[in-house]
Amino acid sequence: MKFWSNITKTLTPYVPGEQLNESGIIKLNTNENPFPPSPKVIEKIKKCLGSELKKYPDPESTELRDAIASFYEIEKENIFVGNGSDEVLAHVFMAFFKDKKLYFPNITYSFYPVYCGLYEINYQTISLNKKFEIETEQYLGLDGNIIFPNPNAPTGIGVDLDVIEEILTNNPDNLVVVDEAYIDFGGRSAVELIGKYKNLLIVQTFSKSRSLAGMRIGFAIGDVKLIEGLTRVKDSFNSYPLDRLAQAAGKAAIEDKNHFEYTCDEIIKSREWTVSQLKIRGIEMLPSVANFIFIKLEDAENMYKKLKARKILVRYFKKPLIDSYLRISIGTKEEMENLVKNIDQIMEV
Repeated sequence: MKFWSNITKTLTPYVPGEQLNESGIIKLNTNENPFPPSPKVIEKIKKCLGSELKKYPDPESTELRDAIASFYEIEKENIFVGNGSDEVLAHVFMAFFKDKKLYFPNITYSFYPVYCGLYEINYQTISLNKKFEIETEQYLGLDGNIIFPNPNAPTGIGVDLDVIEEILTNNPDNLVVVDEAYIDFGGRSAVELIGKYKNLLIVQTFSKSRSLAGMRIGFAIGDVKLIEGLTRVKDSFNSYPLDRLAQAAGKAAIEDKNHFEYTCDEIIKSREWTVSQLKIRGIEMLPSVANFIFIKLEDAENMYKKLKARKILVRYFKKPLIDSYLRISIGTKEEMENLVKNIDQIMEV
């Protein structure tokens, strides 16, 4: 405490999901992809091992940005990459949010208020409606910048592109950041709007739909001036955010479209199966287009504890408005069958 700055003393750090190093754990609490990455990723990483690691990586991640640009049919200059989407978001908060009020939903990704504390950003939350949905009208004509996930976390609820366009057109002097960490599991990306709106910035990650959570690869897509701003912050912090292995892995992952589409489809199938099974049992949940579901229970905390005792990890947030819910990541079909079986057993007791 003696040497801490005033900011350090006031910080409330982000708390990630539990990481238990025990055998036999079914891990459904951190929204990881249950499938391994593309075999082409492993191939590429193996080729990079050895003498190449003694050299610094490309500070501009040129080949990876080229591959992302090709996938989304945009220009490389519209792309920024970083060490996971959390680092990209940190640069976004530093580059664009310090001089203006920031707005985001009251139930959302819990890293947002952490960054506001770290960078001393003035923010205000906007309440979701009773269905946990964004009320578009509340985001029109604001006096500050805006950030929200699509689909939202931890609810899994998505918004349509026409909603995003309405928010963009009614906030021409404000930056609107759409955090698309889970967009590939049933949502529609706002990337197609990039050429139309200079006040739109999209943040995505390789952690979820491309099975590379352990590699830490994130990226942003936006107008070239926004990308330039992010690059200025990055180069003032760390000119080499992505190592050689991450750049090679990311390029291989985004180029293997077949693997990407197959795993996303399988996760969507498992999600819909799980939803149908839980609904049969009378369990309520919010509509999800993410790789997780948000279910409502009479005693969510007790269910969380009992599942944990059975080596099944799910996420419980002891927070107002959502303390009767559990967020459950979608695993393999076998893992989801195991989950449903254990919920049955717990509810019968």
